[in-house]
Amino acid sequence: MTTANKLTLLRMALIPVFLGVLYAGFSGSRYVALGVFIAASLTDMLDGYVARHYNQITNFGKFMDPLADKVLVMAAMCWFVEIGQMPGWALAVVLLREFAVSGMRLVAVEQGRVIAAGWSGKVKTASTMVCLCLMMLLDESWMPIPRTLNVLCIAIIVLTTVYSGVEYFIQNRDVFKDVD
Repeated sequence: MTTANKLTLLRMALIPVFLGVLYAGFSGSRYVALGVFIAASLTDMLDGYVARHYNQITNFGKFMDPLADKVLVMAAMCWFVEIGQMPGWALAVVLLREFAVSGMRLVAVEQGRVIAAGWSGKVKTASTMVCLCLMMLLDESWMPIPRTLNVLCIAIIVLTTVYSGVEYFIQNRDVFKDVD
């Protein structure tokens, strides 16, 4: 297994740790969880760099890297919805995009193609991770959540999600040409 793939698996392994710390609810758990989230997010940048720099690009990585990102982001977003810091419709938009893109990837695999993440998808992932980190920092126990910053983060997440999803389908529309 390549180093890049090991980093992707590490990100997957950090997700239950992230959630466990969040739900533990001890004093400062939100900040410890933020540290775990940041570490997991950094493995995303690192595994991409290692894969490209050391020519470790694999079909496993093309599939698992975006999946690991989705699971990490969805875990955080579900928690924000649960605590009332994010509206459920925003999560629904992100889920719809992710299921649609995953569905397209499955159709492509049936045709012998593996579609790697595009540039706008990487921007979406990075901006979403940054926004989720900011939202985690905004803890009402020590600082009132600036509503405008929270709303701005949610808007960035939704807009980059929709844009990248539309672009993804436009750029790969040929996948559906021969579908029965």
